[in-house]
Amino acid sequence: MATAYKVLGQAYPTAATATTLYTVPSSTQTVVSTIQITNQGASTDKIRIAVRPAGASLSSQHYIAYDTSVISSGVFSLQLGITLATTDVLTVQSLQGNTSFSAFGSEIS
Repeated sequence: MATAYKVLGQAYPTAATATTLYTVPSSTQTVVSTIQITNQGASTDKIRIAVRPAGASLSSQHYIAYDTSVISSGVFSLQLGITLATTDVLTVQSLQGNTSFSAFGSEIS
């Protein structure tokens, strides 16, 4: 098994739009070690983060953060260790569209 340590995904979602940050490739398992969130706007933003097993439609049980406030020019970091299987999807959302997301971790294939 080979392990690749990498930036898994980066996104700057449109306001109030659930956006795929990362999808686990076929024949791969992933450990998401950190998600870094940065509010680039002039006011507080609310963010959402969800894990959708096997690419399931987004539903309430998938959220690991829901309407979490990030202050203006604020940085919010989650150290997670979330394990994902093939086709699992990490989804992010910014209420105002002022916030960027970066996921870091390891792909195991």
